Amino acid sequence: MEYVIEMNHITKEFGDFKAVDDVTFKVKKGEIHALLGENGAGKSTLMSILFGLYQAEHGDISINGKPVKINNPNDANDLGIGMVHQHFKLVHNFTVLESIVLGKETTKHGFLKMEEARNKIKKLSEHYKLKIDPDARISDITVGMQQRVEILKMLYRDNDILIFDEPTAVLTQQEIDELMKIMKDMTE
Repeated sequence: MEYVIEMNHITKEFGDFKAVDDVTFKVKKGEIHALLGENGAGKSTLMSILFGLYQAEHGDISINGKPVKINNPNDANDLGIGMVHQHFKLVHNFTVLESIVLGKETTKHGFLKMEEARNKIKKLSEHYKLKIDPDARISDITVGMQQRVEILKMLYRDNDILIFDEPTAVLTQQEIDELMKIMKDMTE
């Protein structure tokens, strides 16, 4: 089976400090991996390289068997890579719908076409059992629901490689259990 992600001999330096030193990481389709290590071990840095927030000094990346250069998050999104950051990137006075389409708005003659977006979001929410109300305000929903909005943002953009940076850090035990079930459902 071909690897979906291959990061080979990745090294990232910040001045004299090697945050990531000759790391190779490979993932097959449908796999869930957890990177474990102490604070400062380079876990978030490695994933930030995959998402294009940082560029490695050494090493190479292949997605679905093809060598790629990921210069920024737009490149990552174009390759189907999405990331849910530990601190969510949501606009609190926006609705769920507005937050999800932000940056990927569909327009016709200069007008936003929100019905198509609403329908796609409802279908994705139902398919992945995320139970999100597209009209709820971000400021009115729980942290666990905000994380689901971030997941829906990735799915709305047709990302099929999903990176979660410390996804359980801000969740209650019940929300952690729900997230684990969502992740398992997504692999199927």
